Amino acid sequence: MTTILLGVLAAPEMLGALGLRGVGATLPGHLVSQGRAGIDADAWPVLADGGEVQGIEVAPNAALERYALVMGLQSFEVAGRRVMGIAGTGNPDPAPAQADPALAAQIAMQILAAPDHVDAATLRWRLPMMAIWGSSRLRAQATAPTGQGVVPERGADAVTVITRDQPYVGFFVGERQQITHRLHDGGQSGTMTREAFLMGDAVVMLPWDPVRDRVLVIEQFRFAPALRGDPQPWLLEPIAGRVDGDETVEAAILREAQEEAALDVHRLFPAFSYYPSPGAVCEYLYQYVGIADLHDGVAGVHGLETESEDIRGHLMPRAQLSDMVDRGQISNGPLTTLSLWLDARVDRLRRELAAG
Repeated sequence: MTTILLGVLAAPEMLGALGLRGVGATLPGHLVSQGRAGIDADAWPVLADGGEVQGIEVAPNAALERYALVMGLQSFEVAGRRVMGIAGTGNPDPAPAQADPALAAQIAMQILAAPDHVDAATLRWRLPMMAIWGSSRLRAQATAPTGQGVVPERGADAVTVITRDQPYVGFFVGERQQITHRLHDGGQSGTMTREAFLMGDAVVMLPWDPVRDRVLVIEQFRFAPALRGDPQPWLLEPIAGRVDGDETVEAAILREAQEEAALDVHRLFPAFSYYPSPGAVCEYLYQYVGIADLHDGVAGVHGLETESEDIRGHLMPRAQLSDMVDRGQISNGPLTTLSLWLDARVDRLRRELAAG
């Protein structure tokens, strides 16, 4: 039996991700409340009365069945036809938000890439992290190539994936691939096995008060240094966090400033962005210096209980942080680089602030 897909499920990006082809179909009604369809499992639109809606009629396949199981999609009968991509029919209050087919397709591809032994409940639990990883990939695809004038641009066929699997699927994912790639001399490499930790983009910020010339840094426990055997796994860091799938990089750091320090940031100065460990970690960092009123008493203990965060703020003169960096007392890479970046540009930033 064929099925008519509606809304984001009928978008070309989703059809490609699910390996589906079909023909256009028209049904009575219009879609309402579809802003996070394909991102959250409970965000599918309602088919309301009035008008006509365009869909795609397809023959369901195994990929669609697995996707539907994870995303809580059901089939409904509308005008005698089997329909999927909606939460039901009715007349709810309208919501103006539009769906994001590109991000929804990225999430669908991750669902289908997960090993067969990973159950639907686990994948449903991972949807927020899938959105983070999916939006990270979309930002990467939209980024201009780096190393221009030095590193030659290479086409999409420069790397060939032979096999791929995911030996670990949890909050993060460990992915293993067998690949070959083009060599500098024009040849092709032999088959190699590479593993990477899928984390998604993050944003970091050093709050700076240019009037008092002081900064705010945070302190929190970090599992990785403890696992390494570091005697001091409570690190001094900048404010930081993951960029959620439905927010901009700038919105993410302003949200994190509230969550981790209850801090209002008045202006953001972009620093530089980079891969902290590109050999094995798929993390990309966007770095900022944030202008804030760092008055006495602004530092406190904050963090989200839902994320087991226990974060203490520390106020210090900018020169004290610089001295700690020089003496090797800062082991957090982003905090070190942001301190050095700010010190090298402090006069320029003051001029920009004075100019408004």
